[in-house]
Amino acid sequence: EGSFGLSAVHVSAGALPSDEVDWNQLLPLRGATASYAHPEHPARNVLDPRAVSGWSPLGRVKEPQQLTLIFETPADPGKWDHYTVFLSSVNRGTGHSSPGHFRIFAVTGHDGGTALPAYTQTLLGIPSGARTAQQKQHIQEFHAKNNPRLARAREELASLEQRLDEMTKPYSTLVMNTAEKPRKTHLLERGAYDQPREALEAATPAFLPPLPEGAPKNRLALADWFVAPEHPLTSRVAVNRMWQMLFGTGIVATSADFGSQGEWPSHPELLDALAVDFVESGWQVKRMIRKMVMSATYRQSSHVRAESLRADPLNRLLSHGPRFRLQGEFIRDGALRVSGLLVPWIGGSSVKPYQPAGLWREISHYGSTPATSQVFRQDAGLSLHRRSLYTYWKRTVPPPSMSAFDAPSRELCTMQRASTNTPIQALVLLNDPQFVEAGRAFAERILHAMPAAPASARIARMFEDVTSRPPGAHELALLLEAHEEQRHAYAERPDAALALLRLGGTRRDASLDAVEHAALCNIANLILNLSEAITKG
Repeated sequence: EGSFGLSAVHVSAGALPSDEVDWNQLLPLRGATASYAHPEHPARNVLDPRAVSGWSPLGRVKEPQQLTLIFETPADPGKWDHYTVFLSSVNRGTGHSSPGHFRIFAVTGHDGGTALPAYTQTLLGIPSGARTAQQKQHIQEFHAKNNPRLARAREELASLEQRLDEMTKPYSTLVMNTAEKPRKTHLLERGAYDQPREALEAATPAFLPPLPEGAPKNRLALADWFVAPEHPLTSRVAVNRMWQMLFGTGIVATSADFGSQGEWPSHPELLDALAVDFVESGWQVKRMIRKMVMSATYRQSSHVRAESLRADPLNRLLSHGPRFRLQGEFIRDGALRVSGLLVPWIGGSSVKPYQPAGLWREISHYGSTPATSQVFRQDAGLSLHRRSLYTYWKRTVPPPSMSAFDAPSRELCTMQRASTNTPIQALVLLNDPQFVEAGRAFAERILHAMPAAPASARIARMFEDVTSRPPGAHELALLLEAHEEQRHAYAERPDAALALLRLGGTRRDASLDAVEHAALCNIANLILNLSEAITKG
């Protein structure tokens, strides 16, 4: 009894009692009803911790209240030693405290197996012609919010509403100001803070152009100086990094060192010309990248002739096209793009796609801030498929799928990533939920585009979409043989096909044949795992 609000309720199961819910071990709940709920704080809000407000019986605070939750699938009491019910009451929107006295019951069945609220059941018992306009509206709204066939539309709508909120609401930002009397900085004797020597003044290195005459010696002047047309380094370093990204090695191979200890440019005139063009174009990055990829040098074959290998083993003379394994972000985004899942939105907050359960709990210190949290809460809806640029990055626990492809930890600045080829990378491409889901969506896209086509045509189309070339006769024969094996295996075990097609946050099209869809999904993942799919060449 009393005035209270619950923002979320979760149930976890495990071998040990839990004092903190692991969001990867939750038992999914599909319904919530209450003996009474204020219209602005319905019971269903406790199923989504992102809801603006939770459940609250405001208006009937002196009466005992009951909240009934229904599991997605029945919970087996003998499977786990401990079930933990986590009641979250963070006072969002309800303006009231948490419940003080409560009891928890676990029961079988609920109102004859229905999760409909009592009021909705009452309205359904009224003949359609006898319902008022308000009652009809209630039934329509309840149907829209609970119809399983509209689940995908509801997820997309929730993602769009979140996107609208992020891109339109005001944000506070820090503004830096310069002190009226900046403190003096001294040269320290061997770095000892208690042994200051002569006072220092702000200036640029003597071997580089000076600041403009009369310019204030502040951060703004320094920023303008970096991008001044006469500055010899900034534009050269920038275009060298772009060249390195596209060709694997920069015109200056030591991209982190343009000084006397670095390597001399392989093509100094080319570096100068690109740098000048970059500045004169207004520092347009996309234009410069387009210029590079449209060049004959970039578009030449990566096939290495014997004489070229002898004369130019490291390809510093650019005798053939570049060939190297792509970065992890490019591989993930490419798989999402070809599957049709990639969300190309620009801007917005970071997102948390799939990662194995429990990693944060093993590494992080106890805490509740994003930097110290032990619990990784996976996103849902369109947030799962945003570009890798927006993936939330915890420096002590980087995304494992990115780490497998040599992504740095970001604890230090890295000018050039390592590039390896290991069996773990193949395991990621074949088993990571993000790539399995991409393969499933890729297969679904092909099945919709070619509903009556034979398997050979579908597989050839998938191969060409990924590799930008048609498969050879031998390659197509191998893929068709693998497809037939997969189809035969799933025909004997249709439950395994459905289990595969349930992986990932998106819902599959139930109108498609599950056996064919699952078999084609595996072929899609096989193609995405080819060297040509993850290699620039």
